Amino acid sequence: MEVRDGETVKAEVEQTSSQILEIMALKGKVTDTGAMTTRCTDYDSDQEVYRSRHPWSVYQVPVADMEKAMERLREGLPKKGWKIVKDGADDSAAKSPQIVAQSKGDEFAVDVRLLDERKYGDDPSLIEVTVESACYKAK
Repeated sequence: MEVRDGETVKAEVEQTSSQILEIMALKGKVTDTGAMTTRCTDYDSDQEVYRSRHPWSVYQVPVADMEKAMERLREGLPKKGWKIVKDGADDSAAKSPQIVAQSKGDEFAVDVRLLDERKYGDDPSLIEVTVESACYKAK
Protein backbone atom coordinates (compact mmCIF):
# COMPACT_ATOMS: atom_id res chain seq x y z
CA MET A 1 0.00 0.00 0.00
CA GLU A 2 1.24 3.41 -0.95
CA VAL A 3 2.37 5.91 1.69
CA ARG A 4 0.88 9.30 0.82
CA ASP A 5 0.43 12.80 2.17
CA GLY A 6 -3.23 13.28 3.14
CA GLU A 7 -3.43 16.88 1.90
CA THR A 8 -2.09 15.85 -1.51
CA VAL A 9 -4.66 13.05 -1.76
CA LYS A 10 -7.49 15.44 -0.80
CA ALA A 11 -6.37 17.88 -3.51
CA GLU A 12 -6.29 15.06 -6.09
CA VAL A 13 -9.81 13.94 -5.10
CA GLU A 14 -11.11 17.51 -5.47
CA GLN A 15 -9.40 17.79 -8.88
CA THR A 16 -11.05 14.50 -9.90
CA SER A 17 -14.42 15.90 -8.76
CA SER A 18 -13.86 18.90 -11.01
CA GLN A 19 -13.19 16.59 -13.95
CA ILE A 20 -16.43 14.68 -13.24
CA LEU A 21 -18.36 17.97 -13.17
CA GLU A 22 -16.71 18.96 -16.45
CA ILE A 23 -17.85 15.70 -18.11
CA MET A 24 -21.38 16.23 -16.79
CA ALA A 25 -21.43 19.73 -18.35
CA LEU A 26 -24.32 20.66 -16.08
CA LYS A 27 -24.99 24.31 -15.30
CA GLY A 28 -26.54 24.50 -11.87
CA LYS A 29 -25.68 25.22 -8.27
CA VAL A 30 -22.93 23.04 -6.82
CA THR A 31 -22.55 22.37 -3.11
CA ASP A 32 -19.30 23.78 -1.82
CA THR A 33 -17.85 21.02 0.32
CA GLY A 34 -14.21 20.07 0.37
CA ALA A 35 -12.72 16.60 0.49
CA MET A 36 -12.36 14.96 3.88
CA THR A 37 -10.15 12.20 5.22
CA THR A 38 -11.70 9.06 6.71
CA ARG A 39 -10.28 5.78 7.95
CA CYS A 40 -10.44 2.74 5.70
CA THR A 41 -12.69 0.38 7.63
CA ASP A 42 -11.02 -2.81 6.35
CA TYR A 43 -7.92 -2.11 8.47
CA ASP A 44 -7.17 -1.97 12.19
CA SER A 45 -7.24 1.57 13.57
CA ASP A 46 -3.58 1.35 14.65
CA GLN A 47 -2.51 0.90 11.01
CA GLU A 48 -3.36 4.51 10.08
CA VAL A 49 -4.88 3.64 6.71
CA TYR A 50 -7.08 6.37 5.21
CA ARG A 51 -8.97 7.45 2.13
CA SER A 52 -10.15 10.83 0.98
CA ARG A 53 -13.85 11.37 0.16
CA HIS A 54 -15.48 14.30 -1.60
CA PRO A 55 -19.29 14.28 -1.53
CA TRP A 56 -21.03 17.04 -3.47
CA SER A 57 -24.13 17.64 -5.56
CA VAL A 58 -25.54 19.72 -8.40
CA TYR A 59 -29.05 21.13 -8.05
CA GLN A 60 -31.50 23.75 -9.40
CA VAL A 61 -31.39 22.15 -12.84
CA PRO A 62 -34.31 20.54 -14.72
CA VAL A 63 -34.44 16.75 -14.34
CA ALA A 64 -34.22 16.34 -18.14
CA ASP A 65 -30.85 18.15 -18.07
CA MET A 66 -29.70 15.91 -15.22
CA GLU A 67 -30.64 12.83 -17.25
CA LYS A 68 -28.54 14.19 -20.15
CA ALA A 69 -25.64 14.74 -17.73
CA MET A 70 -25.86 11.09 -16.64
CA GLU A 71 -25.73 10.08 -20.31
CA ARG A 72 -22.65 12.29 -20.82
CA LEU A 73 -21.01 10.43 -17.90
CA ARG A 74 -21.81 7.06 -19.53
CA GLU A 75 -20.04 8.23 -22.68
CA GLY A 76 -17.36 10.48 -21.18
CA LEU A 77 -16.01 8.43 -18.27
CA PRO A 78 -14.70 5.54 -20.43
CA LYS A 79 -13.10 8.07 -22.81
CA LYS A 80 -11.17 9.45 -19.80
CA GLY A 81 -9.95 5.99 -18.75
CA TRP A 82 -12.70 5.13 -16.24
CA LYS A 83 -14.36 1.73 -16.07
CA ILE A 84 -18.09 1.80 -15.30
CA VAL A 85 -18.73 -1.03 -12.83
CA LYS A 86 -22.42 -0.29 -12.21
CA ASP A 87 -25.01 1.48 -14.34
CA GLY A 88 -28.58 0.99 -13.19
CA ALA A 89 -30.92 1.56 -10.28
CA ASP A 90 -29.57 2.01 -6.75
CA ASP A 91 -30.93 0.12 -3.71
CA SER A 92 -33.26 2.93 -2.56
CA ALA A 93 -37.04 2.65 -2.64
CA ALA A 94 -37.06 5.16 -5.52
CA LYS A 95 -34.60 3.02 -7.54
CA SER A 96 -32.61 6.13 -8.48
CA PRO A 97 -30.31 5.95 -11.52
CA GLN A 98 -26.75 5.25 -10.35
CA ILE A 99 -23.37 5.10 -12.09
CA VAL A 100 -20.34 3.73 -10.22
CA ALA A 101 -16.93 3.86 -11.91
CA GLN A 102 -13.26 3.16 -11.14
CA SER A 103 -10.39 5.22 -12.52
CA LYS A 104 -7.86 3.53 -14.80
CA GLY A 105 -5.39 2.62 -12.05
CA ASP A 106 -8.06 2.22 -9.35
CA GLU A 107 -6.76 5.38 -7.63
CA PHE A 108 -10.29 6.79 -7.50
CA ALA A 109 -13.90 5.67 -7.50
CA VAL A 110 -17.00 7.74 -8.20
CA ASP A 111 -20.62 7.10 -7.25
CA VAL A 112 -23.20 9.28 -9.04
CA ARG A 113 -26.96 9.19 -8.36
CA LEU A 114 -29.81 11.18 -9.85
CA LEU A 115 -32.36 11.96 -7.14
CA ASP A 116 -35.61 12.94 -8.88
CA GLU A 117 -38.02 15.09 -6.85
CA ARG A 118 -40.93 13.37 -8.62
CA LYS A 119 -39.96 10.21 -6.70
CA TYR A 120 -38.85 11.84 -3.43
CA GLY A 121 -41.63 14.35 -2.84
CA ASP A 122 -40.55 17.58 -1.20
CA ASP A 123 -36.79 17.27 -1.70
CA PRO A 124 -35.45 19.11 -4.76
CA SER A 125 -33.98 17.11 -7.62
CA LEU A 126 -30.21 16.82 -7.65
CA ILE A 127 -27.29 14.75 -8.82
CA GLU A 128 -25.34 13.44 -5.84
CA VAL A 129 -21.66 12.66 -6.45
CA THR A 130 -19.08 11.05 -4.17
CA VAL A 131 -15.46 10.74 -5.29
CA GLU A 132 -13.15 8.56 -3.17
CA SER A 133 -9.46 7.82 -3.26
CA ALA A 134 -7.97 4.38 -2.84
CA CYS A 135 -6.81 3.60 0.69
CA TYR A 136 -3.32 4.80 1.61
CA LYS A 137 -1.00 4.85 4.61
CA ALA A 138 -0.42 8.24 6.16
CA LYS A 139 3.03 9.80 5.89
